[in-house]
Amino acid sequence: MAGSRAALQVNESKVPQSIIGLSLTPEQSIILQKQARVLLFPFVVKKNKQGQMMSPQNPSESNSNGEEKPKIKRKHRELETPEKEAIFPKEYSLQKSALGSQTEPSVVIPENTKDVLSLSNEMQSNQDGDGDENETADLDDSVELSAYEKKRLKNISENAEFFASLHLVETAARLRKMIAKRPSRGIKRKKLKKAEDEIVCRRSMRLLKVDPSGVPLPDPSPQPESVDQYTRLPPGPLEMIPENQTGENEMFKGVLQMWMKISQPRNKSTKKLSSMKRYQASLTGMVISEDTICKVIRSRISSMAIHPSETRTLVAAGDKLGQVGLWDLTQEPREDGIFTFTLHSQVVSCLNFSPANPAHLLSLSHDGTLRCGDFTRAVFEEVYRNEERDSSYFDFLAEDASTLIVGHWDAGVAIVDRRTPGTSHEQFFNSDMSVIRTLQVHPVNRHYFIAAGARDVHIYDLRHLRSKRMKPLISVTEHMKSLASAYFSPVTGNRVVTTCADDNLRVFDTSSVSSKIPLLTRVRHNNSTGRWLTRFRAVWDPKQEDCFIVGSMARPRSIDVFHESGELVHSFRDGECLASVCSINVMHPTQNILAGGNSSGRIHIFKG
Repeated sequence: MAGSRAALQVNESKVPQSIIGLSLTPEQSIILQKQARVLLFPFVVKKNKQGQMMSPQNPSESNSNGEEKPKIKRKHRELETPEKEAIFPKEYSLQKSALGSQTEPSVVIPENTKDVLSLSNEMQSNQDGDGDENETADLDDSVELSAYEKKRLKNISENAEFFASLHLVETAARLRKMIAKRPSRGIKRKKLKKAEDEIVCRRSMRLLKVDPSGVPLPDPSPQPESVDQYTRLPPGPLEMIPENQTGENEMFKGVLQMWMKISQPRNKSTKKLSSMKRYQASLTGMVISEDTICKVIRSRISSMAIHPSETRTLVAAGDKLGQVGLWDLTQEPREDGIFTFTLHSQVVSCLNFSPANPAHLLSLSHDGTLRCGDFTRAVFEEVYRNEERDSSYFDFLAEDASTLIVGHWDAGVAIVDRRTPGTSHEQFFNSDMSVIRTLQVHPVNRHYFIAAGARDVHIYDLRHLRSKRMKPLISVTEHMKSLASAYFSPVTGNRVVTTCADDNLRVFDTSSVSSKIPLLTRVRHNNSTGRWLTRFRAVWDPKQEDCFIVGSMARPRSIDVFHESGELVHSFRDGECLASVCSINVMHPTQNILAGGNSSGRIHIFKG
């Protein structure tokens, strides 16, 4: 009895700190110690010489044939300290009845076999000092495991053997090596070169203002600043001096005298419309040659006009930089018949010879100025100036050309009287449109005028303008995209032709000006000129008011003539001489002469 108490004291001294800290009675401590021995008995291990831990087979688990199950070899895990808290894992649960009585408590086997091995190893190390007597005493007190616990331990061992046979660790190691060695299939980005590795391009020492020895050159004298191309010219008249002629030009003086002779006012005569066959025959007889092609101005042509003379061919053109050029085709060589003048600072959007006095050439620009070139006095007078609004188009309101109607980009309309002194307007109205691109007075009822806006066409009656806000008499809103122009037919005004960016040419019936004008014809036509070409503007032939002329984007290049019914009457083509798009076209009022201007400042003339 004394020996057993001594053994009990020795065993209690070797219980871990985590268990000693509990307030247990001596009987409960003995039961707890015996319970641990029962749990660890099937897993009592012994060291071999190689440091392996062997798990002996429980005799109770032997089958009836006396065959022993294969032993499971496990590596020994050394414990760092004898007081490690892993001796009793969390999976152990002791019922309260076991602590309160001497009966055998129920046991829950831990799920992790490693914890069981650690526990058995710890308890065996704690019992090394007891010798063979304590081991024999433990065998006597051990309790045989239940059938469920045996089956569970068997499943655990079989699962461990199965996973060991899969060699998952070795396979994972091989895969890591393969992934590490596999080249990347991603997009390889070029590495930016360092500034030191870049090749420095050679630069001119003259542009760097450095002499060959590397000494900086002194700064040259300051050059006068260039004049901005959009700066308005000073107000007042400008002398009619050609820019492309130097010194005293006797030839230009002779041209002025000739222009005065051919510009005598004549009575306006009306011609009957020719039959379509005769008209087509006259168009077919019009040809172009190298002698009728010339570069008149330096930039893209934006407006054109033909002098009504029947003896000489005189053409005027305006470009996008404000320059106006005159070309007399009777002069030889051609360069001697070209005269250029800078009258504006922006696009020359409209050019017209006065119907009452053809010696007057009027030009309107986006810079808000309107000038009249008087060839009898060799001067360009300033007729109208509005620095607050940009002008877009103009027309003669009176038959004697004494009054003008001017449209602005902000949809304003000004009435200008050339007979009054000064350069201001007489009346000014604001329309209900967003913009005015073109406007034209009705050829018969001159109190009507038509204006082309962004996508709508309005016809106004000047007799009803009682306030500064104009209301249209007729509104046409059938256009789907931006409008370029809208013009009355030249003799009766019974038709209106419009040019729209939706690739359609439309003809409306205006024989009866009422609340609505019907659409007669829609002609499919490529009007997509793009950024670098002047927009097409379909214009009527003054000799045949049921036909209109428009440029073409088709290849080979051509200038098309359509009937108001939509039928193509004729196409002016010449593969050698007409190789560019003529956006602006104008027909002589009495002669078979057609002039077309392109984006490079060249004029192409077809003559019959």
